[in-house]
Amino acid sequence: MAGLRIILATTLLAFAAACTTSSDQQSEAAIRAVLDAQADAWNAGNLDEFMAGYWNSPELTFYSGGDKLMGWEATIERYRRTYQAEGKEMGRLRFSDLDLQALGADVAVVRGRWQLTLSNGSTPGGLFTLIFHRFDHGWKIVHDHTSSAQ
Repeated sequence: MAGLRIILATTLLAFAAACTTSSDQQSEAAIRAVLDAQADAWNAGNLDEFMAGYWNSPELTFYSGGDKLMGWEATIERYRRTYQAEGKEMGRLRFSDLDLQALGADVAVVRGRWQLTLSNGSTPGGLFTLIFHRFDHGWKIVHDHTSSAQ
């Protein structure tokens, strides 16, 4: 009887570990899909679609260049001023060196690099840390801390 309990306990632990791994893999794939969709939208010049990856809330936080912004509206306005104002360009966006780590069932952190390729050949870029939260409607960025290497 004790042997059966040990076998049952071991089987349940293995099953739980497999479920967690599968869930983590599904979450990672979903988060990568958000980032891929953002890059595609950016490269198509569609800032509204790019912003669909962010939590549309006044509680969204965006830190960059020594500035702290609160809210989805403030974040999209910053992007518009920086990349769509007269004389500005969005360029071609690429994410690399992605490191995704689940912090719980509904929270993950993503670290990586961003790089733009502009029409003049320059390639500004830097590092980012994103906090993702899983909502009923999917994974969204709730915090973005982006730095520039320039």
